[in-house]
Amino acid sequence: MSIATHALSLHLNGKDVGPVDVPEGLMMIDFLHEYTGLTGSRLGCGQGLCRACTVIVDKADGSSEEVRTCITGAHFFQGKKVRTVEAHAQRDDKGNVVALSPVQQKFLEHFSFQCGYCTPGFVNAATVLIERLKRQPVARAQLESTITEALNDHICRCTGYVRYYEAVRDVVLSTPGLVKESK
Repeated sequence: MSIATHALSLHLNGKDVGPVDVPEGLMMIDFLHEYTGLTGSRLGCGQGLCRACTVIVDKADGSSEEVRTCITGAHFFQGKKVRTVEAHAQRDDKGNVVALSPVQQKFLEHFSFQCGYCTPGFVNAATVLIERLKRQPVARAQLESTITEALNDHICRCTGYVRYYEAVRDVVLSTPGLVKESK
């Protein structure tokens, strides 16, 4: 008995991947870990609840969304543009990190995480939020609820969330054009 496979091609972290024969029903987290060596996305609960496994899917209209990879089959991503947590930092020609993304930097500055297991999901959620605010700035009065809405579904068992929220608020307030000031 053999396992049925189908070819998978996608744009992953700025590079074309595939076609690769991938078993039917293989979850994307397993594809990332086993086929590409990208282990930044974490398998936490395996039920899509904790969101440590979240990646970003970039849409044709310029928007982006989070997708949970532990409950989403790899073939769902056929032809899609996908970013994992490994794609955020700037790297030199040798692949060495030379600068963190603003979100990653603020998470460090605010000591946002302890064990770091949930951090990839939070980085991706915050990145999607920042990208959304670049297109649709939020009123200052709505900032707290906007951050809460963006991060609320992510589970952290160590920090109590306060520092994640503070770091995201810091990124938003220090990035020009993301907040509309009241008139």
